[in-house]
Amino acid sequence: MKYQGCLLAVRDISASKNFYEDVLHQNAVMDIGGHVAFEGFSLQQGYADIVGIAADCVKEQSHNFQVYFEVEDLDQAYAELKHLPSLQWVHEIREYPWGQRDIRVYDPDKHIVEIAEDMTTVIKRFFAQGMSSEEVAKRTMYPVEFVKQYAL
Repeated sequence: MKYQGCLLAVRDISASKNFYEDVLHQNAVMDIGGHVAFEGFSLQQGYADIVGIAADCVKEQSHNFQVYFEVEDLDQAYAELKHLPSLQWVHEIREYPWGQRDIRVYDPDKHIVEIAEDMTTVIKRFFAQGMSSEEVAKRTMYPVEFVKQYAL
């Protein structure tokens, strides 16, 4: 068995496709109308009909699933998103105990989308702040051997 990605049930395939392409800079690898595939995930309009369930069984804003993206420059991504007046935020920039920062927004169907710094960016930031390899490893919870490869 080979994992092929997740599928998001959407109401308006065009609005959702535009969000993932224009806002999150994803490229569709296949578009057959009611189904659009990106690298690692797909969008499906009419999901309830395909599965054979009642339309009201497809929950909106369930808060039990998210789509996850990483960026090298979170501040730049945040600045781009702040210019979109219709964007609904779950939260703005937040830093976690392991040092990674992220933001979360809703897509047009209220799926949570997380955009986070990749951990190599976090590790490099800690080294730039003067932390030792051991301190960076402890803070990020990554092995010292892994962390050392990013030492300045």
